[in-house]
Amino acid sequence: VMPLDPERRRLADDPDQWRRWGPYLSERAWGTVREDYSADGKAWQHFPHDHARSQAYRWSEDGLGGICDADQRLCLAFAFWNGRDPILKERTFGLTGDEGNHGEDVKELYWYRDCTPTHSWMRWRYVYPQNEFPYRSLVEHGRDRSQPELELMDTGVLDDDRYWDITVDYAKAAPDDVCLRLRVRNAGPDPATLHVLPTLWFRNTWSWDLDAPRPAIGEQDGMLVARGVDGTVMTLRGDGEPEPLFCDNDTNISRLWPSSPQPTPPFPKDGINDHVVGARPTVNPARNGTKAALWYPLDVPPGETAELRLRLSPDPSDLGRSWRSTLTRRAKEADEFYAALAPAATTDERVVLRQAFAGMLWSKQYYHYDVERWLAGDPAQPPPPPERLDAHARNTGWRHVDNRDIISMPDTWEYPWFAAWDLAFHCMTLAHVDPAFAKDQLRLITREWYMHPNGQLPAYEWNFGDVNPPVHALAALTVFRLDGGADRDWLQRLFHKLLLGFTWWANVKDPEGDLLFGGGFLGMDNVGPFNRSTLPDGLVLEQADGTGWMAIYCLSMLEMALVLAEEDPAYEDAAIKFFEHFTMISKAINDHGLWDEDDAFYYDRVRPAGGGESRPVRVRSMTGLIPLCAVATAETGIAARMPEFQRRVADFLADRPEYRPAVDLGDSERPTMLALVGRNRLPRILERLADTGEFLSPHGVRSLSAVYRGRPFAFAPDSVVDYEPAESTTDLFGGNSNWRGPVWFPVNHLIIHALRRYAHGLGSGVTVEYPAGSGSDVGLDDVATDLAGRLVSIFLPDPADGGRRPVFANRTRFVDDPAWTGDLLFHEYFHGDTGAGLGAAHQTGWTGLVADVIIQLSDARAAAAGA
Repeated sequence: VMPLDPERRRLADDPDQWRRWGPYLSERAWGTVREDYSADGKAWQHFPHDHARSQAYRWSEDGLGGICDADQRLCLAFAFWNGRDPILKERTFGLTGDEGNHGEDVKELYWYRDCTPTHSWMRWRYVYPQNEFPYRSLVEHGRDRSQPELELMDTGVLDDDRYWDITVDYAKAAPDDVCLRLRVRNAGPDPATLHVLPTLWFRNTWSWDLDAPRPAIGEQDGMLVARGVDGTVMTLRGDGEPEPLFCDNDTNISRLWPSSPQPTPPFPKDGINDHVVGARPTVNPARNGTKAALWYPLDVPPGETAELRLRLSPDPSDLGRSWRSTLTRRAKEADEFYAALAPAATTDERVVLRQAFAGMLWSKQYYHYDVERWLAGDPAQPPPPPERLDAHARNTGWRHVDNRDIISMPDTWEYPWFAAWDLAFHCMTLAHVDPAFAKDQLRLITREWYMHPNGQLPAYEWNFGDVNPPVHALAALTVFRLDGGADRDWLQRLFHKLLLGFTWWANVKDPEGDLLFGGGFLGMDNVGPFNRSTLPDGLVLEQADGTGWMAIYCLSMLEMALVLAEEDPAYEDAAIKFFEHFTMISKAINDHGLWDEDDAFYYDRVRPAGGGESRPVRVRSMTGLIPLCAVATAETGIAARMPEFQRRVADFLADRPEYRPAVDLGDSERPTMLALVGRNRLPRILERLADTGEFLSPHGVRSLSAVYRGRPFAFAPDSVVDYEPAESTTDLFGGNSNWRGPVWFPVNHLIIHALRRYAHGLGSGVTVEYPAGSGSDVGLDDVATDLAGRLVSIFLPDPADGGRRPVFANRTRFVDDPAWTGDLLFHEYFHGDTGAGLGAAHQTGWTGLVADVIIQLSDARAAAAGA
């Protein structure tokens, strides 16, 4: 039981009030599906970065290091200008999917350094070049897929340390009283000037409906005063004597579409940009509008730091003693909050844990998308092209979706939209610091404005109808237990919605009715030799991972039903159903062609619909390890408390002995265990996992066996898989994602979780040689602990390698420069041999699972010390 420090008291007393303001601005709102009103569905091209400074967003806003209220009515963020760039730096820049040699990719350097769950304390860091930002050279990089991405550091723009090191701190004096401190360090060798523009603006809610009311921002005694249409007032006060600048958050039509008959407002969205950069008369001399900034030109000597004080509050507030005490107090409270989480963790591990949570909490975003309205268009705007209403157009089958929520996002730039299975993993970690928010998120994704009436959960906005792995029942169980295991009402609500999802899977993704499930990509993109989502007509793909995911779903629903049956015996019927269903899935996957006895591995299988000769897809990948994760153990004494369940299980196994292999009956020493991989097959499949020449890398379990290094697997001449430990060298149904060798946190987390359950169910007497060929036999708990340590090591300084953190590969600045050694990036996935970070650079979403892994390691150490 955690002590109720000040942050935990806020969470216990009134978390919604304290979370009313938070980091809910995206890093990118351009190039998204929501802003795409084109006929061809090419979102990146329809609303590019070049439009973002001039075109009002329809659905959400973006900014640098910013915050907004929970309804994203009023936004606050920062703009910078180094005196050389052609535009203000108002948002992070990156390459589109077509521009990047490995898909879309942000090209800025920023870090989420700290954050508490109520956002009472937050810290953000940004590095901005003093020379002109290399927009052109980053786009015209000249690299193909055989080469790594060109990063900002590679362009030379940061040479000689000519950059601005910017840190922004937020501290709430009250739920709607936010103190801000911005510190700017001139890292370069010469005096330099940075223009800083704290910017306040209203999200455009008035351009889409006829006669919609318009809010206003004005100036009073040098402060910005924002008045909402609902009568709320917020003021932004800054120290010194900045110049207030005003324009409107309206589209500059004449710049973007010169031939349009629509008039351009006199001071449109890019008015402040044009005035600061080009000295043009594009700001409102009357000092009012819907977008405003305080303009600070800061002259900073080399090596020195300038500081700005700001405060956002309903009334003009102090920038002196109370401002200082608020920042000092909230920073101290954040230290207290995180100190209680993993007391047995090392100092380096606690740094990783805290920044992982910071990234997850900063990645909450306001998400707004009304599909029906988006398809039809807005009354006050020209109608969208009719092709958008075609039956095959994007998301036309999801017209019920109407979102206006704060959601935990995978990544604030590359994935500024929710993804169903990512969200489930987010919640498993967020529950350590804010279980109420984690529970709200899991319930939200199953609500009627998300879940399809047929029971399917929406995958992601590019295609809500795609299929993500069904891990939400497992997430619900995990969050329920981390929350103390008392909120049965919440668990009941989730159970009934997830029952609909299970039925959808059972009816739709088992087309042959043989309990071998498909699903397509299932989040693993290019893991196979061909596109698993678009097979030729007449062929059916029965997937080891699809069947394994359904077995995990089944076991999680069984466990949920047993928990609920303790107070409501009616749930025993559901528990019996899921028990029997699981044993049938187990028999199907093990006896009907997906288990290969010679290879001791699970493979996908292709066969003609309706019967005929099948063919295994004999490539060893993460898809064949997912069945390993379908394991559950019964709580002690549960059978005695549920006599009907106990009797029905016994009768079923007596009548249908062919299903008994799925059940490992316990005794006085150990519990009953259900598993797809039984005790006889477990050591054999673990030989593959524990082999450094196959799945076991220095930093976790690879997504593809390294046995294909230099020896590609060919399913057909045009369907080949080879071991690629870094980014994919082709764009084959993977884009910027690669599952052909790298280490991914979510599936590694599941494997660790499963091994601990096997250890609990089989007892300490079961050992495996680990690593394979080492001659050392260890228990399954020890294997899980070692895998956990390998994952965490990605982010830790390696003394044997001069203190280099594997995540940063050969980026020497992160080792040699004291200003850069402490800040981490949590990538989408990691090099299968070196642990170097790859893909999205801020995907703390599921890579934030490292915090959960560290807490587990800490708890194990504390338990061992106590024993």
